Amino acid sequence: MELRESAQNYLESILVISKRQEVVRATDICAYFGYSRPTVSVALKHFRESGLINVDVNNHITLTQEGLEVATSMYERHTALTQMLMQIGVPKEIAVEDACKIEHDLSPETFECLKRYFEAHKAD
Repeated sequence: MELRESAQNYLESILVISKRQEVVRATDICAYFGYSRPTVSVALKHFRESGLINVDVNNHITLTQEGLEVATSMYERHTALTQMLMQIGVPKEIAVEDACKIEHDLSPETFECLKRYFEAHKAD
């Protein structure tokens, strides 16, 4: 399933929030992005219908296996690209923002090549 950048960001946010706290709720996602509750509710409904998230009776949000795979991939890309940009001298705040932009458009092949290159040149 090909997901848009915004969908990838939502799924990644659920993963990030779940690493910080025990449960994830829609209000946590609203706070994370600064989005309104109706905007987040519409997106969550779509993800639930697409089988990317589960929402339990207490409105706790969890990623399905498919949702987790997308979120983990985006998180890995974001984290690795941030580190790569910082390694070449980009200030952390800018590196984080730029990594978020780059992570969605970079092909898997290019990302893997970048990872290998930066791994090989860590000691430089």
